[in-house]
Amino acid sequence: MVRRAIGYGLLGCLITVVAGVIFLFSRKDSLQIWHTAHLDEEFREGSDVADFAAYLELEERLFKQLDDKIYAKTEPGDDQTINRYQRGSRVDSTSWKTNWNRTFVMEAPAPKAGILLLHGMSDSPYSLRHLGTSLHAAGATVIGLRVPGHGTIPSGLVRTTWEDMAAAVRLAVRHLRETVGDRPVHLIGYSNGGALAVEYALARIKDPSLPEIDGIVLVSPAIGVSPAAAFAVWQGRLGRWIGYEKLAYTSVGLEYDPYKYISFATNAGDQAHRITLEIDRKIARLAEAGKLGGLPPILAFQSGVDATVSAPALVSRLFAHLPEGGHELVIFDINREIEIEHVLARDPENELGDLLRNAPNTFTLSVFTNRGPKGAREAAVETRVRPAGGRGLETADTGLVWPPEMFSLSHVALPFPESDPLYGSGYGKITLGNLAFRGERGALRIPATDMLRQRWNPFYGLMANRIHAFCGLEPTAEP
Repeated sequence: MVRRAIGYGLLGCLITVVAGVIFLFSRKDSLQIWHTAHLDEEFREGSDVADFAAYLELEERLFKQLDDKIYAKTEPGDDQTINRYQRGSRVDSTSWKTNWNRTFVMEAPAPKAGILLLHGMSDSPYSLRHLGTSLHAAGATVIGLRVPGHGTIPSGLVRTTWEDMAAAVRLAVRHLRETVGDRPVHLIGYSNGGALAVEYALARIKDPSLPEIDGIVLVSPAIGVSPAAAFAVWQGRLGRWIGYEKLAYTSVGLEYDPYKYISFATNAGDQAHRITLEIDRKIARLAEAGKLGGLPPILAFQSGVDATVSAPALVSRLFAHLPEGGHELVIFDINREIEIEHVLARDPENELGDLLRNAPNTFTLSVFTNRGPKGAREAAVETRVRPAGGRGLETADTGLVWPPEMFSLSHVALPFPESDPLYGSGYGKITLGNLAFRGERGALRIPATDMLRQRWNPFYGLMANRIHAFCGLEPTAEP
């Protein structure tokens, strides 16, 4: 009787939880055709695609299918409409000069290097287009890969796996190596693209048949994601068990961004978590075998405050395991000149101080922070560097200053200059970097957290030039 009572009690709790979840999700926006349609021309790990040229041909068919299944069945918009899936709307990327949702290739006639750009989860090749353009101008052949599941509709990430993404990366690296011959090949990964770049480099140590790469650049790399991502899979499974499609998404919203999904599939969070676990396993096995020295040099850029991955996690899960090999981690601190510390939920100062003093000394650590002593910080920015193998700190002025009223960078800000027409500070057809509506909370379909988040990097030029130098190319003129 006791066991039966306990069983009924647990069943009652489960039913209550499920009912609560359904109630919460019933209050979210309704699912639209772009949340439920299936595009079966998407690349999969087992696809009959032998090379990069075939990948591009498949992508061409995919975007034709996107036109037929989504745009042709959605009411057209106009210049006042804010919906990327309404043809002719202000955020319809297909009506712009270049649709940066698609893979782009920038060939150099006599390439000095080959560069593969890998964007983040729910993102698109647009996020690294500035780096791609400047690296190409400096003499590199550049591929901005559209990673499977991205650049089309949010439901593209309901089924895609990290293995699908990794298989596409392998096709692109092989093509790039064949294109540039013995010239250096570098991977540049933003957010989840950083995880894909690291996974490739680790896999190549075990499998020398994979083409060699000469360096990796990580921008806001998602190497250690939020623990909540580990539970995403259960929400998706619950939705399938009870036939409630909304549970396939952790968020459903107005698709106002032409190059990034606003609605986020639970599977996307699960796959981000799974690839970090795979990276952990590969690092552990290779470290035990003493083979991590086979990794190429890694240059990483990270914001000190980041809602997706923390700097200490990046150290503990990647950099702490690396033997000396020309690796460097660059961290941008918060703006301490405006005395934001008193209202911060979490101040990274102690963590950054511990890293400068105590982190493993097998890599160079550079922290960009306000000049001056504590309590008298200036807007001017200096760099504090602890070289690999060194003991003390080296301090130097950068000639840069924090813009007024900006208290930090963010996970999404690093790859964009202020001049970016979509995420920068100016005004264009639509400029998401300037969202700052005022009114009653909860009245808008664009969350206040989206408006608060910093979207461009005031230190982009410094970062871009460091990347150019790392790749053996001339500096960029990009601001």
